[in-house]
Amino acid sequence: MKMLRLGTRGSPLALTQAGLVRDALLAAHAIEVEIVPIRTTGDRVQDRALAEIGGKALWTKELDRALLAGEIDAAVHSMKDVETIRPPAIAIAATLPRADVRDRLIGAPAIEALPHGAAIGTSSPRRAAQLRRLRPDLVPVVFRGNVDTRLAKLATGEVAATLLAAAGLERLGRHDTGVPIPPEVMLPAPAQGAVGIEARADDAETATLLAAIDHPPTHACVLAERALLAALKADCHSPVAALATLANGVMTLAAELLSEDGAAHVSGEAQGQPGDLSFAGDLAADLLRRAPDAVRKLFAA
Repeated sequence: MKMLRLGTRGSPLALTQAGLVRDALLAAHAIEVEIVPIRTTGDRVQDRALAEIGGKALWTKELDRALLAGEIDAAVHSMKDVETIRPPAIAIAATLPRADVRDRLIGAPAIEALPHGAAIGTSSPRRAAQLRRLRPDLVPVVFRGNVDTRLAKLATGEVAATLLAAAGLERLGRHDTGVPIPPEVMLPAPAQGAVGIEARADDAETATLLAAIDHPPTHACVLAERALLAALKADCHSPVAALATLANGVMTLAAELLSEDGAAHVSGEAQGQPGDLSFAGDLAADLLRRAPDAVRKLFAA
């Protein structure tokens, strides 16, 4: 019987997501699936923002190495944590159906209810900028670690509140933790809520197995959001939000670019067909054309 080895980070959420992929594969095929936890640099270094120590590659480089070395057959990722430019030898082979794309605020019933000057735990430039656009008095504080670690820091009073992805909380069974923030208030990170599975680009057998569990609407939306990032030349320092949705065969891509302090921003949307992502590049160009200087300087460097 075919054995498929799934590489994943070792955090509780990452292992839960790998379990979802395993279960989907076992339901689709008569195969065996082994989950292979791999400790990443991003897991080891918890006291600094990702942007200061190497960016999103800290979540992927060890998994990439294991995949290209043949130690695993596929790697499971939270797609919002995967850098935009990937090695040509690695391909996004499948995505699971997207979960809740929203952020949740934990520690207060609403952003407007936070005390004046409150410290907010987040390591996301997007979330920090969006919060400060809504509430310039708020003070973002670097907050790293897995979900339980962050909630424990919040419980000890290190900060007044924090923000976490609703999808991760739901997958961990924390259905009542935090208050969801509507996308029209805080547009999510590109690919937020999506679990992706990468494989070697030349591994046709694994690609075929993974194709059976792919969710095409999620895959198409994730690719559009990543195409926008690529056109912007955005990286982990870039405060950018984006969300693609599909309805009646038409994709709508909404995006927002912000200055680091949230004082300046530009937003917009475009529509196109899932099979032709050129509209994502057109939206990026339009946003950069209209962006204030404080925003433009952070993109397309």
